[in-house]
Amino acid sequence: MRFGAFVPQGWRMDLVGIDPADQWRVMRDLAQRFDAQEAWESIWVYDHFHTTPQPTEEATHEAWTLMAAFAAATDRVRLGQMCTCMSYREPAYLAKVAATVDAISGGRVEMGIGAGWYEHEWRAYGYGFPGAGERLARLREGVEIFRQMWTTGSATLDGKHYQVDGARCWPRPLQGTALPGSTRNGIPMWVAGGGERKTLRIAAEYADYTNFLGDLETFRHKSQVLAEHCRDIGRDVEEIVRSGNLNIHLGRDEREVNERIRAVQERFRAAGVSQDKVDAVAQQRDDLGAGTPEQVVEQLRALEQAGMTYAIVNFPEAAYDTSGIELFEREVVPALRS
Repeated sequence: MRFGAFVPQGWRMDLVGIDPADQWRVMRDLAQRFDAQEAWESIWVYDHFHTTPQPTEEATHEAWTLMAAFAAATDRVRLGQMCTCMSYREPAYLAKVAATVDAISGGRVEMGIGAGWYEHEWRAYGYGFPGAGERLARLREGVEIFRQMWTTGSATLDGKHYQVDGARCWPRPLQGTALPGSTRNGIPMWVAGGGERKTLRIAAEYADYTNFLGDLETFRHKSQVLAEHCRDIGRDVEEIVRSGNLNIHLGRDEREVNERIRAVQERFRAAGVSQDKVDAVAQQRDDLGAGTPEQVVEQLRALEQAGMTYAIVNFPEAAYDTSGIELFEREVVPALRS
């Protein structure tokens, strides 16, 4: 199994209590820490502008600005977003941004892309909030523009939602002909989401990676739907790496697991998050990713047997305490890589 880790950026209330002047240092130091540990293949941020579970005045740092900063601050780990909302930026512009970050990083960018869902955020920034069908149609047209720009250096599309006429992307991403020995046709594409009729169809057509996760049975079902779409278009589903996101509440024993969850709740209370959202954190105790190292290894092994070979994990306490990360590196990763 392969592993990526989220770097706290504020969206999940994971920088509360840290002075804004110090937040970049915290993020940079964690990124460099992951970069120095072979356990981690990639680091990730979310593409959101407001905090969740509710909009607040707490910090939320912008994803693609962080991509460029992490590209310059790290040397090895790959750099991803989970996931970029197609409609927040024009796709030709975004393809150009990603190609530039790929050059800064030496060819380490991953493109996580999805249709978007956070209604308050959409409306607050003046994007409206079109129905799911339109958002998915924009996703399909946008990934076609990406692929053209990254593989040929230009894109032309007279779509319903996006129109480009010879949009240039020079230099193309390093993850193509510019990297010696590379077989990629541009930046790897992660199509995130589990919508069965449209999102997974788009994934079957364009994705190098997918990202969806619920419980184990949900993962199996989504995998089967993806396989059916691949069969319909004549693609081998094994060409697509299936990944999932997990919140990790890891402790040496049950007491420590519960203490980690309580610490998250206390930070939420201090930030003025509503009580129902504080209470919802406790429910994560029953989710995949919570438990002792032995329990989490067992959970991940079951997912691996169902086809999930890449885990993108979030440690809610990472900005304050790295002991859970260290325990994961020491006892979980080796068990799943052996």
